[in-house]
Amino acid sequence: MLPDVQRGSRHGSYSLDAAIHECGATKNWSAALDFLREASRLRSKTTQGSYVATVKACGKGGQWQRALALLSEMREATTEPNVIFSYSAGMSACEKGGQWQQAMSLLSEMRQARLEPDVVIYSVGISACGKGGQWQQALSLLSEMRASRVEPDVTFIYSAVTSACEKGEQWQWALTLLSETWEAKLEPNVISATASG
Repeated sequence: MLPDVQRGSRHGSYSLDAAIHECGATKNWSAALDFLREASRLRSKTTQGSYVATVKACGKGGQWQRALALLSEMREATTEPNVIFSYSAGMSACEKGGQWQQAMSLLSEMRQARLEPDVVIYSVGISACGKGGQWQQALSLLSEMRASRVEPDVTFIYSAVTSACEKGEQWQWALTLLSETWEAKLEPNVISATASG
């Protein structure tokens, strides 16, 4: 049951958006979808923020297929341009669902839209590849990120790539990355704990 909001008012729109965001925070993807449908019914165009929050809720709830369907729907339903956070939300949903190929597909789609990946996109992509044991793809993304001069979240990035190398039994690469963490003055136990977890 959806709460009573002020129908047709700006306040009502914001109330629905706030409800969608709250559902995302509590992983209640089903309620987020209900609120999104209600928001769509009450106004001609639903905000991109509402869609992204619902995509995030679906991702947190393990509903990566629904998240991807919502991304497609968002492109048709909103007048706002595709922005990088919509792709990061979709990639994160795929990463949480263990769908590294789908995450890489969104990254490719993003590039076709001439959007430059940021540190969040690279982090999610590397993490998705790491969870899928795709060490070569993870290393490729790390290399691409360095070449594009995106400033990484070093601890997270190296942990994800090291984990991917560990799963692929590529110990030499894992040791090379561990050496690089020393050079970056990171605590190696942070990387090791993440890789073995």
